[in-house]
Parts: sequence; structure tokens; C-alpha cells
Amino acid sequence: MTVALKDVLARAGLRIDAAEFLHLVEDEARRLVPPNPEPAHFFTPAQRQALGEVGLDLSPYQEDEPDYRARSVAAQAVLAESALTVADAARLLGVDPSRVRHRLAARRLAGWKDHTGWRLPAWQFARDGVLPGLDAVLAAVPEGEPALAVAAFMSRRQDDLVLAGEPVTPREWLLAGGDPRPVAALASTLGTAF
Repeated sequence: MTVALKDVLARAGLRIDAAEFLHLVEDEARRLVPPNPEPAHFFTPAQRQALGEVGLDLSPYQEDEPDYRARSVAAQAVLAESALTVADAARLLGVDPSRVRHRLAARRLAGWKDHTGWRLPAWQFARDGVLPGLDAVLAAVPEGEPALAVAAFMSRRQDDLVLAGEPVTPREWLLAGGDPRPVAALASTLGTAF
């Protein structure tokens, strides 16, 4: 398994030891909800009735069903492994680490703290600095939105962002010099239901 995992990590461009990656996966899995929660438990009786009437299945997960948490755990582990430290970001930007911490405090850079300190998702950086229009996008992201949700948004094609007739990711849009306002408008809806 370790050789196969090493191959997968190398093909994905992740520079991490397989055992260390598995440790990240284990940490992320522990942070999620219990493995077999009772979905109905999260709703009031009136909500359960309404959801049942529109066909939502709130029955407990069965042993033979795939674990719904696996994709989230893998995504969070990859996000954590590919994130930069404050020192890494400072080197990339050519600034003192204190400037990076100031930008984090002002929400001009995205990041989260873990047991090692600040971690800054790699999606927000370009070769020559930060992603163009990043300030506008981060200002629009609802406060407290999880780093994984923001990373997923920035790396998934959006039908509202079209270049050369094809939908692109917000990151691709901004790297191509696109107006950050449409990305900010989309980002402002993160965590809301339509």
C-alpha cells in the first residue's frame, strides 16, 4: 500500500512522505462527525417531516454503504499538505513574515491555524505573488467559511465564469486577468442555500 500511495502522491505533485500523509488523513477523519450519525438527529420533527415529504432519506447509514466522509477527509488532507507556512508565503511574496500575519489578520490572505501555526492554502498564490483580485474575493467570502469550502469554490468550474466559450474556475478566471467582481459575487454566496 505504501508504494502505491507514494506513486499516487507523486503523480498528484504532492511532496510528502506516505506515512506523513496518512497521519494527515487520520487527523482529518477524527475532526469529522461520528462515522454513523443518525441524519434525522440534526433536524426538528417539523423539519424531518418536511424533508421526508420531498423525498429526502433520513434513515441511518447502512454498513454496506461507502463512507460519505472519505472524499472530505482526502480533500482536507491534500489542502493541509499543499498549504504554505507563514515563512513560505513570506519568501514567495518577498516580504517579512510579520507582513503575512498582518494580511491574514486583515483577511487579505486566507489561512487557518493548526498545531504548527498558520497554514495558507496554495490556491491563492500565483508565480509572482498573490492571485490577482484576491483582496476583492476574500472580502466577499462570509466570515468563518471553512478553508476547504473556499478552496473547493476556487478550484471548481463555475458556469458564470466563461473564457473562450468554456466555464473556468475562479482561480483560472483571475489568473487570466478576469474582473474579480463576478468571482466576489459568487464567493459571497458560499455557505448559503438557494
